Amino acid sequence: MELFERPGGGENAVLVQISFNTAKSTQDEKEFAELADSAGAQVVGFISGSRQRPDPRYFVGTGKAEEIRQLREARDAHLVIFDHSLSPAQERNLEKLLQCRVLDRTGLILDIFAQRARSHEGKLQVELAQLKHLSTRLVRGWTHLERQKGGIGMRGPGETQLETDRRLIAERIKQIDKRLEKVQNQREQGRQSRKKAEIPTVSLVGYTNAGKSTLFNALTQAGVYVADQLFATLDPTLRQVQLPNQQEIILADTVGFIRHLPHDLVVAFRSTLQETIDADLLLHVIDSHDEQLELFREQVNKVIAEIGAEKVPQIEVMNKIDLGGQTPHIEEGTGTNPTRVYVSAQNNLGLEGLLEYLGDYFAGHMFRGKLTLQPRHARLRAKLYADKAIQQESITDEGNFDLNVVIDQRRLDHYLREEGLTLEDL
Repeated sequence: MELFERPGGGENAVLVQISFNTAKSTQDEKEFAELADSAGAQVVGFISGSRQRPDPRYFVGTGKAEEIRQLREARDAHLVIFDHSLSPAQERNLEKLLQCRVLDRTGLILDIFAQRARSHEGKLQVELAQLKHLSTRLVRGWTHLERQKGGIGMRGPGETQLETDRRLIAERIKQIDKRLEKVQNQREQGRQSRKKAEIPTVSLVGYTNAGKSTLFNALTQAGVYVADQLFATLDPTLRQVQLPNQQEIILADTVGFIRHLPHDLVVAFRSTLQETIDADLLLHVIDSHDEQLELFREQVNKVIAEIGAEKVPQIEVMNKIDLGGQTPHIEEGTGTNPTRVYVSAQNNLGLEGLLEYLGDYFAGHMFRGKLTLQPRHARLRAKLYADKAIQQESITDEGNFDLNVVIDQRRLDHYLREEGLTLEDL
């Protein structure tokens, strides 16, 4: 049996980006290069191309694979990075042909996350995502893993090293899940305390590098790490902010989203993103000067829907207006279009207007009162409990539920419409 040991690592990288029935975008190439740079790679070559569909063996065609091999040798690259998800078999076949490490988009983002994680929770989440990714790669044919363990008196079917590795990885995943559950419970207690204190939570979301952390620092003076690179901030940070009307809110800065964010990463970071799911309001930070802002807006809203936060009310913060020569102003939302607040976090433009708007928003958009639900309204009651909106509950002599509720008015209106009810009915 032929042995195949994976080549060693290195920093010099050739990037490969293939388009499938779509026009190539220089912005996509730029983002891919920025991802590689964020991971610490030294880009020494870039290969692009187009195909109707991925090749089952090499992902690219045989000719393109040979072109990649020649460029890698000519540039003395130690690594080839694909801007796509590769199957374990494709990764293994490419490594045998190219005689170097091959990394796909998921592996690249995982590497960046591993470098950025600072908190205990963040490190656990990165390790969880890495192990889940690795568990699918154990079939790639590292043939020494398939040899039976054994020795004198232990020959026979036994347990292969591959099976041992899978079992150990599965056990480690269980351990991490238990630890993350504890951390999640602690965060949940914090959220419950804020709910009881009736302090609204506002979560910053946005495409990575849109200026979320810069805006967060400008509003809170928190000193969160800021850099002109993708995924500069990974761990969530929460700070209290005083609004002009003396009301307080909790502002949460979370990990930035990105095009084709791997599903496993979204699942692994669910507890971090819980601050977004449970928020009373989302501030969707958008780089107003970016040519692809419509695409980025769509990608962020796609991830928001994927984590189950699509019903949370949203305000768009159009950042970096100084780059386009705009002035601070507010465009009120109409219909399904959210309100847009134009600011420059870097130059402190429009931030006072943003805080004043938030003050008016929470003064006029929170329902605080009593609802009386009949037993047939169990589904609405369950939704209010899921939102942690019920502060107190008692049962009347008639068997109805008297609820003290604090919830965003628009979210309550949405739930009432789903049930075919109005406030007057309750």
